[in-house]
Amino acid sequence: MDPVLADLLSLLRPEKIKEDVFRGESRDIGTPQVFGGQVLAQALAAAAQTVEAKRSPHSLHAYFLRRGDVGAPIDYEVDRARDGASFSNRRIVAVQEGRQIFHMAASFQRVETGVEHHAEMPDVPGPGGLTDRFDVDAAVLAQLHEKMQSYLSRKRPFMVRPVRQLDFLKPEKLEPVKHVWIRSVDALADDLLLHQLLLAYVSDYELLGTATLPHGVNFTSSNTQMASLDHALWFHRDFRIDQWLLFSFDSPNTSGARGLARSMVFTEQGELVASSAQEGLIRVRD
Repeated sequence: MDPVLADLLSLLRPEKIKEDVFRGESRDIGTPQVFGGQVLAQALAAAAQTVEAKRSPHSLHAYFLRRGDVGAPIDYEVDRARDGASFSNRRIVAVQEGRQIFHMAASFQRVETGVEHHAEMPDVPGPGGLTDRFDVDAAVLAQLHEKMQSYLSRKRPFMVRPVRQLDFLKPEKLEPVKHVWIRSVDALADDLLLHQLLLAYVSDYELLGTATLPHGVNFTSSNTQMASLDHALWFHRDFRIDQWLLFSFDSPNTSGARGLARSMVFTEQGELVASSAQEGLIRVRD
């Protein structure tokens, strides 16, 4: 298996240190703090260890309280709020160096069938022939600040192919809508929870940046501060993240130095498998 993906899989197995408390390590991916998707996925993995195997996560709702330190472990304290006939609910608090940095509620459900419908997938080009977000021309990379060069140059466990590439040097003012194809760089085991954990991780990719599109700034702009404040994710249907998934993003609002962004996640066959929403801090300084 690709070593970067294998390392991520090991990262998403927090160690049980005592009853209902689990410890996770972090990786520096070039962001100023611990990557939010990592904390989401580790918290969900910790909660899943306290739920019977026949129940799968269907939703999570989280708040990011403080920046996480990449150099220190994170403890995930799980409260078994409820185990009912069909649903299990867990509350998770992430603690680092004695301070709470993250809260999450997650709900798990046994397999059931019922009425079905879903939104239609947007009519956009498929992933074949598109360029990866992080295949940045050397001449462009050289003009970005050092930390951004490091961030864009790192090997990643996912392929990320936007239908429309960003201009890192001269961001345009665009409609707050974008479409991005994402899949893992290597094949994975037939384990639904594993694919859900990886989707939770990658659900923090690209999302908040959608809210900056109408304003001619992006995450590479040195005068822009961006950070996740909260995050919600719903799993609708089974899927595999080692097969291409289309993330269809939009942003209905920015105000009060905050931006709201949403996504729907589709298979190549057009099935809606997940949805997410996030509000984040967006500050643009003169």
